[in-house]
Amino acid sequence: MTFPVLVPFLGHNARMFFNLPTLLTWARIVAIPLVVGVFYLDLQPATRDLIATVLFIVVALTDWADGYLARKLNQTSSFGAFLDPVADKFLVCAALLVLVHLQRADAFVALVIIGREIAISALREWMAQIGASRSVAVHMLGKVKTSVQMIAIPFLLFDGRLFGVIDTHRWGTVLIWISAVLTIWSMVYYLQKALPEIRAKAR
Repeated sequence: MTFPVLVPFLGHNARMFFNLPTLLTWARIVAIPLVVGVFYLDLQPATRDLIATVLFIVVALTDWADGYLARKLNQTSSFGAFLDPVADKFLVCAALLVLVHLQRADAFVALVIIGREIAISALREWMAQIGASRSVAVHMLGKVKTSVQMIAIPFLLFDGRLFGVIDTHRWGTVLIWISAVLTIWSMVYYLQKALPEIRAKAR
């Protein structure tokens, strides 16, 4: 039995889990070991860095593609809304750990970014349980933070001169520190938004 036959057979839930936008999100998760695994291959460092950079960029672009297709095909779902940020966090955290291992990113930066993701994810889960998830809805500040990260990481993965002019290690380092500052800023913002609900429930 082929996949197109299985989907109608399994019904609405299967279509929610296996529609095209969600498959792209799954592909982003599955591709993470490939980005990490490149650094275990017996390749020239420059070749290895280039492959990892291209893979990361292609995988990161699926984040835009799955959101666009979900809206275009009217295939948005609560499961897709859950899985999409999870895939992003996996990708960023995996890449940061690789960069720390390669000594291209400071461990403190990785700790700040990964710690913030854990803290805000826990906060959102708790706010959802008390029916106040709107208080910590995604804000533009968080989107800017993510965008800066998605530029900084491939710069640091490439770790060379782009077009013989741009020192990607230097610019990547500057951008990853900026993203760390934005990470703290956005965390403080979300905590401030959640504080009234927290105080109300503590009474």
